[in-house]
Amino acid sequence: MLLETISSPADLRGLTDAELAVLCREIRDFLVEQIADTGGHLGPNLGVVELTVALHRVLDSPNDVIIWDTGHQSYIHKILTGRSNLFATLRQAGGLSGYPSREESRHDWVENSHASTSLSYAAGLVEAFKHTRANRKVVAVIGDGALTGGMAYEALNQIAHRELDVTIVLNDNGRSYSPTVGGLQTHLAQLRLDPLYQRAKRDVTDVLQRFSRPGDYVASGIQRIKDSIREFVTPSTIFDTLGFTYSGPIDGHDIEQVELALEHASDLEGPAVVHLVTSKGMGYAPAEQDLRDHYHGVGKFDPVTGQPKSSGNGVSWTEVFGEALLDEARRCPEVVGITAAMQSSVGLDPFARTYPERVYDVGIAEQHAVTFAAGLAMGGMRPVVAVYTTFMNRAVDQVLLDVGLHHLPVTFVCDRAGVTGNDGASHHGIYDMGLFREVPGLVIAAPSTAGELRDLLHTALLHDGPMMIRFPKGMTSAPMGDTPPRVIPVGQWDVEEAPGGVLLLGVGNMVDVAHKAASILDEGGIPSAVVNARYVKPLDSRLAALAGRHRLLCTIEDHEIQGGFGSAVLEALSDAAVEVPVERCAVPEQFLTHGNVSTLHERCGLTAEQIASRIATRWGTLG
Repeated sequence: MLLETISSPADLRGLTDAELAVLCREIRDFLVEQIADTGGHLGPNLGVVELTVALHRVLDSPNDVIIWDTGHQSYIHKILTGRSNLFATLRQAGGLSGYPSREESRHDWVENSHASTSLSYAAGLVEAFKHTRANRKVVAVIGDGALTGGMAYEALNQIAHRELDVTIVLNDNGRSYSPTVGGLQTHLAQLRLDPLYQRAKRDVTDVLQRFSRPGDYVASGIQRIKDSIREFVTPSTIFDTLGFTYSGPIDGHDIEQVELALEHASDLEGPAVVHLVTSKGMGYAPAEQDLRDHYHGVGKFDPVTGQPKSSGNGVSWTEVFGEALLDEARRCPEVVGITAAMQSSVGLDPFARTYPERVYDVGIAEQHAVTFAAGLAMGGMRPVVAVYTTFMNRAVDQVLLDVGLHHLPVTFVCDRAGVTGNDGASHHGIYDMGLFREVPGLVIAAPSTAGELRDLLHTALLHDGPMMIRFPKGMTSAPMGDTPPRVIPVGQWDVEEAPGGVLLLGVGNMVDVAHKAASILDEGGIPSAVVNARYVKPLDSRLAALAGRHRLLCTIEDHEIQGGFGSAVLEALSDAAVEVPVERCAVPEQFLTHGNVSTLHERCGLTAEQIASRIATRWGTLG
């Protein structure tokens, strides 16, 4: 295979056009074969094969900088920089990261997977290279979905104002997770589809290339003529208006055209945009035919049929939420759903199909989503903001001052809370309780069962003020049930007691772990009981009295130890002057790497056996 001869970007530069075409086919076959065994981001990478090959033929990485926004489209970059032999370990503990990783390779500059950040990184690097007089090019590859995020616009403004030598490769596939929404997408679609623009651009290019040669002293004049004719043919793009030199739209699967555009952009002084139109899932029929997300992120699957392999019994937490929200929407016409480019991923599709006018996808713009929800709540609606927990972190200020300060009835639903597994440090939802416990008046809840999730959502939509519900990634075996949802009084826990023994306080998915640990302790002669501490804020008012009746408390949470539930318990007991020892079982203070959830829980000491062992050791030290 030609692919086997590629161990660095330098190996690409001597290949013929025919060999490049073969290489791209081999890369796609390799991706499908490997990701079928490991799971991962298939669709985005199938769409950037030619783009990535062209980048590495034109640029001199790692001297030249390539920043990926978001990093899930960097698999081909990893292959071309000598890591193809590690793909069998993709997203596994100790294996290849699913995102750029500075520990893996000097070709990886930014360990990013949160969208809309690449242009800010690029601006900073260009300014740094100016100070150090380093002759290095900086290219940011950003999708049209990521370009909907506010940070991207802020960086565009700075780059234009400073006239920085940043080349922006706009990977325009019309999608992020879901189809891209917003004014920018409409603008790009008009450019892609305008036949007058395309025909005139080709004609002008053909004519002017007859007169323009590399190094020709009239080249700059020819370029000005070309720009003037383009201005006559079609209005300026948003990038032209900002002061960027714009090239496109260009077929992102035509290596020759992509290379030519990148070479021209690299030779310019000042900022440039190379607009490439690509197809997500390109070259793999099942992904191309999947209109939902073109196999954006997949688990293990059959590479021949594209069908997923069994993921076990039960229903996902996300599906439970989606069904529960639809039920609430039927009962209450004021309920509306909001998400940030993840409508299907967070379970809003059933709601959107039934009530399309009541679901809003605002693009990759979590901060706007929260303040937009605040406006809806001010106007009498009951907004539900549904995002992944890790992305909710991006809107702390808006939750604090736009919702919290006004004590508005906005419900935040944080999917993928806790240790999420294979996507790594940037996707673990282990910081949210520490961040949002600071918001005055915000209720934070964590269901332990599907039925409890339904009840807490019902409670939130009747609550006079903001409420946040967090639940984990994966499946829940407990059914939601057919009984009507109930209101769970805010702050009320489910309490068992073992007076004079150990009281285990579990949060969310850790309640089941707490029960298993308690069984181990009971078998070892240590009396124990479990509390379902479903409300993280406010805590149950009975906490101080409960603590006083037990010799040892143990808090168990799928969250970083600093600032989480255990910290809240310690604060409350200190305020109540209750002196009872507390063993806190949580994620250590660290950036947790990738790996499956069970492996990572074991590394964090969060298995039932490890917790029981810790408690037994602590019990033995008590007088």
